[in-house]
Amino acid sequence: MLKFLVDECTGKRLANLLVNAGYDAVYVGDWKLSASDEEVLRKAERENRILVTDDKDFGELIFRLGKPSSGVILMRTSFTDPEKRFKLLKQSLEVVDPRNKFVVIKDEVVKIRKIQ
Repeated sequence: MLKFLVDECTGKRLANLLVNAGYDAVYVGDWKLSASDEEVLRKAERENRILVTDDKDFGELIFRLGKPSSGVILMRTSFTDPEKRFKLLKQSLEVVDPRNKFVVIKDEVVKIRKIQ
């Protein structure tokens, strides 16, 4: 089963929607308010969670600085409505296994890059 860590910038409502749908999801703000990106990435890796975030800085941490990651889903939608984002996320999970991948979800496009 996939486990998720939902970043503060992405919102607790999305984390709650994941939990209500039966996923194991933790909201960063419930763990540590204002955690640094590196702390968040380490927690996700340590707990084998897929990080769900709006913060594109994680791409630099993983690909440029070589930080380990279990997987990241970067939400780059033109809207912030949690229900709409959850629907896109759920549709993406039906066709993409995000483990060890950097997945970018846009309004109508999903991009996938393998994490080495």
